[in-house]
Parts: sequence; C-alpha cells; structure tokens
Amino acid sequence: MSRPVTFPTAELAKRLKSVSILGALSPAQLKSLAKWASVLEFDAGETVVRRGDKGDSLYLILDGSADVRRGSRRLAQLGRGQFFGEMSLFDHQPRSADVVTRTPSKLAVLQNWEFWGFAAGQPQVVLRILEEMSRRLRAANNALAA
Repeated sequence: MSRPVTFPTAELAKRLKSVSILGALSPAQLKSLAKWASVLEFDAGETVVRRGDKGDSLYLILDGSADVRRGSRRLAQLGRGQFFGEMSLFDHQPRSADVVTRTPSKLAVLQNWEFWGFAAGQPQVVLRILEEMSRRLRAANNALAA
C-alpha cells in the first residue's frame, strides 16, 4: 500500500529536475512545482494505477522503477526520471494500462488540476509531454507493425 512521504520543497525540487519533461525548468519553477506535488512511496510489486480506472493524475518517478502492463504483457519499463499517466491530463479517460512497481519506488503525483495550475504558465512542460506522447505512440505503432 502506498504511503505519503514528506519532502522539503527544496529537496523535492532537486529531485524533480531529474524528470525528463522538467529538466529545462529553472530552480524557481521547480520549487513552484514542488509546492503542487505530493510524494508517495510504494513497495516492489504494488499496482500504482489499474487499466480502466479513472485517470486523474500524472506520476513522476523520483526513485525506483515500474512496468507498464496490459494483462501479462509488459509494454514498457520505466525508471527514475520518467513519468506516466500523462494521457489523463488531456482526455480524462480511464487508464489504458496497469503500472506496477518493479522495485521500491518514490513517485511525485500531480492531480489534473494541480498540473494545469502549474503548467498554465509553463508551455514548455506541455510541449515536452506532447513530444513524449508522440514518441510513445510511434513506438507502439512500430511494435504493432512488427
């Protein structure tokens, strides 16, 4: 079962810097984002999100790793500095896959309203998410074509 973790804002801002979509943000922007985020700790083997559940948040991997799964099939392996749940920021649809931690993990979580509250003044973050979504869609298309 996930547990909330307390991080000083400055420490969380440093950790957020390692997340691929946030790397271009200034220290002040990262501190601002850290005020919006909460951090959860998961044991290995815990399900973070389930396919079909309401998608209402973005997850940023601060430490650890996770598998993106559809049934018994692993679609992707994610690690520190990566993220998931980004589709729910745009379409508010149910989750498209399960995400299960491979190792003990710490994840920063931003609810939809928290993300958009922050991103309204940070268009480069939205652009980075869209670029990553496009990359992931191309990879999925290539996998299906193989």
